[in-house]
Amino acid sequence: MLDSSLVSTLMNFSTKFHADGELLPDPTSYRKLIGKLKYLTNSRPDITYVVNHLSQYVSSLTKEHYQVVFRILRYLKGTVGQGIFIDAKSKFHIKAYSDFDWAGCADTRKSVTGFLAYLGNTLITWRSKKHTTMSRSSCEAEYRALAQTVCEIQ
Repeated sequence: MLDSSLVSTLMNFSTKFHADGELLPDPTSYRKLIGKLKYLTNSRPDITYVVNHLSQYVSSLTKEHYQVVFRILRYLKGTVGQGIFIDAKSKFHIKAYSDFDWAGCADTRKSVTGFLAYLGNTLITWRSKKHTTMSRSSCEAEYRALAQTVCEIQ
């Protein structure tokens, strides 16, 4: 990967992954890479969504999944100096942002929620999580996303 070209984005976020496709014979190296990338999400929230999404396919690895993992590595190579910045002079107030993808999982049709919480200008928590039940409407999925965000910052 040392000679690989850099990319400025993680992936095309309109791409939907599926568990079907031509499975690769040995997923061991993919599982190791996903484990290392999951650990890296502790300090790189920009890759959290993609890594969590790809970790759902560790048992059914296809060539498409493997290519996205290598794209993440190329992205990380070009963004080495990025990470969490802790601002000591920021005001003491909490801000939170949430978003959802109604029926975003192509295999289960369950919604995916993501949120960020800031203390002043410092990012203190973030998460991307698939809902345990299916939402009947986008309004219901949005309500669940907001409820999950509020529970996290309480």
